[in-house]
Amino acid sequence: MASAPETKSADSIEAESPESDSSIFNEILNPVNLVLTLIIVALVYKILRSRFGKPSAEQQVPELPKIRKDMTVAELRQFDGTQPDGRVLVAVNGWIFDATRGRRFYGPGGPYAAFGGKDASRGLATFSVTSSDKEYDDLSDLNSMEMDSVKEWEAQFREKYDLVGKLLKPGEEPTNYSDEEPEETDNSTSNQEDKKEQ
Repeated sequence: MASAPETKSADSIEAESPESDSSIFNEILNPVNLVLTLIIVALVYKILRSRFGKPSAEQQVPELPKIRKDMTVAELRQFDGTQPDGRVLVAVNGWIFDATRGRRFYGPGGPYAAFGGKDASRGLATFSVTSSDKEYDDLSDLNSMEMDSVKEWEAQFREKYDLVGKLLKPGEEPTNYSDEEPEETDNSTSNQEDKKEQ
């Protein structure tokens, strides 16, 4: 015999209601849920604080006037971030970039401080956080993969930092940059190397 479907009376529904409320309350008080809720609240707080709170250390770097000049390795060494203005210059593939915005990386105490005020090409090519001690490193002993890596790093530095000028070879004369002259982005040295490889 088939039994008739059970119908619940209003009294039985009311009796289940407090039970379901307590199960929801127990779920909220579950230790895992509490931990996850606290993590979410902390992350939201950090996001809001970074947007509307104090400016970060990177934002607090004073805006320095742009430098536009070619330098020797000896002149470049003066810009390692230890001078009063804190300017950090880094050379990559024969070009000098103003990496002051990245001072926390390339300045004193940063993970890549060895590159501040120096030619970082060899270190970047060989994935070593050391800079060249040579007066001028022509990179002629690097293999093609290492040179490709240097060129990729140069492209990244061009995107992120202001170009200062060329790293001068011994005996090379600096270019006289005027204010009206657009930023030189000629890769004549790398273009000549590409032609030699072909």
